Amino acid sequence: MGQMAETVTLTTAQAIVRYLANQWIEIDGVETRLCGGGFGIFGHGNVTCLGEALYNHQADLPLYRGQNEQGMGFAAAAYAKAYLRRRFMFCTASAGPGTGNLLTSAALAHANRLPMLLLCGDAFLTRLPDPVLQQLEHFGNPTLGVNDAFKAVSRFWDRITHPAQVIQSLPAALATMLDPADCGPAFIGLPQDVQGWTYDYPVSFFDKRVHRIRRQTPDHDEVADAVALLKSAKRPMIIAGGGVQYSGAVAELTAFAEATGIPVVETIAGRANLVHDHPLNIGPIGVTGSDSANTIAQEADVIVAVGTRLQDFTTGSWTAFAHDAKIIGLNAARHDAAKHMSATVVGDAKLGLAALQAALASYRTPESWTQHAQAARATWNDYVAENTRVGNGPASYAQAIGEVNRLCHPRDRIVAAAGGLPAEVTANWKTLDIGTVDVEFGFSCMGYEIAGGWGARIAQAQTEPDRDTIVFTGDGSYLLMNSDIYSSVLTEKKMIVMVLDNGGFAVINKLQNNTGNESFNNLIADTPTATAQVGVDFEAHARALGAAAETVSSPAELEAAFGRAQAADKTYVIVMKVDPYDGWTTQGHAWWEVGTPHVTASERVRAAHVDQESTRPKQRKGV
Repeated sequence: MGQMAETVTLTTAQAIVRYLANQWIEIDGVETRLCGGGFGIFGHGNVTCLGEALYNHQADLPLYRGQNEQGMGFAAAAYAKAYLRRRFMFCTASAGPGTGNLLTSAALAHANRLPMLLLCGDAFLTRLPDPVLQQLEHFGNPTLGVNDAFKAVSRFWDRITHPAQVIQSLPAALATMLDPADCGPAFIGLPQDVQGWTYDYPVSFFDKRVHRIRRQTPDHDEVADAVALLKSAKRPMIIAGGGVQYSGAVAELTAFAEATGIPVVETIAGRANLVHDHPLNIGPIGVTGSDSANTIAQEADVIVAVGTRLQDFTTGSWTAFAHDAKIIGLNAARHDAAKHMSATVVGDAKLGLAALQAALASYRTPESWTQHAQAARATWNDYVAENTRVGNGPASYAQAIGEVNRLCHPRDRIVAAAGGLPAEVTANWKTLDIGTVDVEFGFSCMGYEIAGGWGARIAQAQTEPDRDTIVFTGDGSYLLMNSDIYSSVLTEKKMIVMVLDNGGFAVINKLQNNTGNESFNNLIADTPTATAQVGVDFEAHARALGAAAETVSSPAELEAAFGRAQAADKTYVIVMKVDPYDGWTTQGHAWWEVGTPHVTASERVRAAHVDQESTRPKQRKGV
């Protein structure tokens, strides 16, 4: 008869925290904790039990106090992205609105395939005190609550109804977050009573475990099919997505491109796969792309899509490519590899690129094609140089981006998200070093900028403490979510925040105008119900949150201001007004499908609809 396993009596919450504290990962030969800690706002649904457990593990799992649960989730997502999905943070929120506030950030992590663990309060399992504070009552289904909403935005979802379930649920959640194909947020609902219930857990459940990210070797036959297709190519092109960096495959991408001479274009998530002046870097592709990348995309006959989910901004709503172009999808996720009937190479990008290169042997892209792509990039470089030149017109996003690009350190991390800045950064930023750009455009979420900058800086402080995290945000995103300026000051995680004020939601106003509509409800000046046209003193506001701040009147003043920001020992905010109408990057755009009215009394709207629909014949219909 076997010996009984040694056990330890713990609450559900204590077991969760103890387990997380003993999970490690090997990164570049060094073991570090898999969970970097967490972000938390306590309420009645998580403070008494989970809070007690976290208090006793502060050294192992530092807890950052959030100001807004949505911001906590954004910070956790940015932290995971900075660590290339090899580490994660948890977020804990109370039952009810606290947890509800995490829905948007869970959706952002899901869209961007980023790991994040959500430990959220839930209603009492016994239901004896029902209805409790903040509980939703569904008369026909008493099991349904706010937490069920996370099923749509989580890769893993569970509600702990017995303490023993932790033994199965936590490893499953971690396995999901570490899976290159299924990576995304994991949600665990914790009923308030169950959090404090005890169970005799096997001591071995809490043994130190060292994780490694799985690398799936691509199928030999799929590689052979892809190689045969590439050998037939006269005008091949590589689309490099964010998955290249998550796989650690930048060296393999570079080697593959250099060995074959195939031009490389980058997605928004794939920015900073290659430095800007690499001879085979032809620029960013798609709606927020470059003329150079979009030109060769139209002409390419075989496209190798590596580590990209082929979002509409990459594909120009599937108008960016010729109808008869063939696509090879190299991706750890079958779902992404098989899009538009691609020839699939399902597997790790690092292993897949090496396998393709080895099998291609002496294949070389026709030199005339490579030179054609490089000539297009040279023309685009000239455009960007003029587009970002201070004094070329009214103060613009592009000018501010160009100045920061010129003045920053190559290893500084750039963070941007919603509004016009993602397009302007993607088109105009010259990558100075690998993996230094975080433009969140999977969910294009307002508010990610400052909160994400805080999370990115927490990660950066652990790996490159002497470098800066630089945030680009518009006035609209700033007003939506700015409280993590205060968080960054409290935790001494310095950021440089560029607040570019164009008087409202100017990029959507531009879309509104470009589709024939009158300016309405986007710019403050064009909002009829804004009867008191009051400007915001962003400098004073940032100072009130504890940051250092200044306002510059023109891009010409940015150099000195940026120098002061670099020298500062705490978060520094630089505010500058930019023109809402002039100064936008006007070249490099692919078509983007937006809904326009098929019937209207406006001749301008009707003409814009006809113009929009004129490009539709170029759209690939799923093949």
